[in-house]
Amino acid sequence: MFQNLTGWHLLIVLVVILLLFGAPKLPGLARSIGQSMRIFRSEVKTMKDENTEPDADEATDDEAPAKPAAKSSTAATKSSTGKSGTSKPKS
Repeated sequence: MFQNLTGWHLLIVLVVILLLFGAPKLPGLARSIGQSMRIFRSEVKTMKDENTEPDADEATDDEAPAKPAAKSSTAATKSSTGKSGTSKPKS
């Protein structure tokens, strides 16, 4: 598709880009393209890493990862109401 492009073609494309976007906007355009490429590469790497990891379903009971401890009800009450869960009853 791009086999017949020469240096003149590239020069014409660059001039058209310069006319469309203007000189002040080109650094920002290049920066956003660079950020997009970094995000794309990191997502591809993450997908490759996920595909190479063994499935958790295939692990035996001895190899099963430990589950995180559940939060206590007083901590949940404290965080949701702003008060501790152990209040003194009114007399």
